[in-house]
Amino acid sequence: MFERFQEFFQSLTTEHPKTGLAPDDPRISVAALCIQVMEADGTVEASEKKALRRLLKDQYGLDGRELDALIAAGTEAENEAVDYFRFTSDLKRHLDGDQRIELIGILWDIVYADGERSEMEDDAIWRIAELLGVSGRERIMKRQEAAARVPGLVIEADDAD
Repeated sequence: MFERFQEFFQSLTTEHPKTGLAPDDPRISVAALCIQVMEADGTVEASEKKALRRLLKDQYGLDGRELDALIAAGTEAENEAVDYFRFTSDLKRHLDGDQRIELIGILWDIVYADGERSEMEDDAIWRIAELLGVSGRERIMKRQEAAARVPGLVIEADDAD
């Protein structure tokens, strides 16, 4: 799972230095979308925060202060946003089709970090996928892959779409 994240995030950082965050740094948009998905069900679990920190740390190679800065920038951007469009439009300029699909997979991994998914999280990812131009089929495939990585998760009938 983390090899996949590493490849994805390395593709985002080839044009941006690891230190300092430019306002248009796509990593901020990725962090903000992850935070929006984490908050979609109204409850942010410690396991989701931990998964986000681990993901950003491992994939961007950030140390504590840099990691905190990215999460703070993502949180601030997320708090200022009225919808997902700000982030998805930015990421559409920076990501190719395969990277957009991979991002949807990453968002599903954040959802399943607490071992379950909610209707609100489903809706958030559906909207983000639509704005990124990711098909319903690809979105569902990424959801199923993420669910399969969760030990002991009972897959519901609608998960087998």
